[in-house]
Amino acid sequence: MDAETPTSALDDRQDDGSQAPARRRKLPFIVLFVLLAAGALGATLWWLNARPFEATDDAAIDTNISQVAAQVSGRTVAIKVDDNQLVTAGQTLVELDPRDWQVRLDQAEAQRATAQAQLAQARANELVQQAASDQAEANVQVAQADAAQAQQDFDRFTAIDPRAVTKQQIDNATATRRTTRARLEAAQRGLAGQRAQLVSVQAQVQSALAALKNADVGVENARLQLSYTTVVSPQAGRATRRTVEPGNYVNAGQAILSVVPREVWVTANFKETQLADMRPGQKVDIVVDAFPGVTLHGKVDSFQAGTGAVFSTIPVENATGNWVKVLQRLPVKIVLDDPHAADLPLVPGMSVTATVRVR
Repeated sequence: MDAETPTSALDDRQDDGSQAPARRRKLPFIVLFVLLAAGALGATLWWLNARPFEATDDAAIDTNISQVAAQVSGRTVAIKVDDNQLVTAGQTLVELDPRDWQVRLDQAEAQRATAQAQLAQARANELVQQAASDQAEANVQVAQADAAQAQQDFDRFTAIDPRAVTKQQIDNATATRRTTRARLEAAQRGLAGQRAQLVSVQAQVQSALAALKNADVGVENARLQLSYTTVVSPQAGRATRRTVEPGNYVNAGQAILSVVPREVWVTANFKETQLADMRPGQKVDIVVDAFPGVTLHGKVDSFQAGTGAVFSTIPVENATGNWVKVLQRLPVKIVLDDPHAADLPLVPGMSVTATVRVR
């Protein structure tokens, strides 16, 4: 037993020595196989996950910025907000000197009072003239009655036997008939004149009414201009880019400051070749350069009705000169539906990388 033991151990060592080189020869093939398998798996994962996405880094935070401007000219007497202060809709931002506009309002109110007095006078004249017209009409009725009575007397005297009446009676009846007819004609002409004057007075009333309405408009316009001396915020947001100080004179239409609302979205400029499968409602991953470790979520909202080149200051004129085809980009609005977005100080202009899952 003792003599055989060394021989067996020697045989085992020889077997181990022969197997080690074989394993070393197989090791490169095993590593290559593992690498190929990993590459195939990675390619498969990329094909399944990366291919249905369209991404661009030509994107930025966007919003509707209100440029607040003065609507009337005046000297600034008070600034009610500080730079980057949160404001609410209708909050007073700037106050201008109101004295000039208050004077104009007082003048307009005085003109309205004058117009009201003129209207009252015109209506009083209308009442007087209406009474005169009614009196003239009554005179006509009296003259008509007298003329009818005179005509009856004349007809009666001329119808009976001439021997039964005297010539003087007939002459008196004839004269009375002529007199009453003349009086009737005079009364009728007087009535026509009074009615014409009534129409004239009524026209004066209408003119006074129009003047009063114009004066009312003047008062309202003066009051509106006076209200413009108090500049208020058109929306809630943050006041920024203030360009005036107390004592500065501002002109109508001059920008005073800007109000940036807290509601923001992403405007991403995708190449036109990336839009074939893009639709509203598709999910979007958003990474803001200022916060590289945070991925926000949103969705495609809408597409601009025209490429960026169409709305540029100097549009491209492809019909002139030598034409070179240029890949266009279309602005796509992406709304944020991630509650964590409210915790980040997102402001317009921040650079963004947007990735849209198109399928």
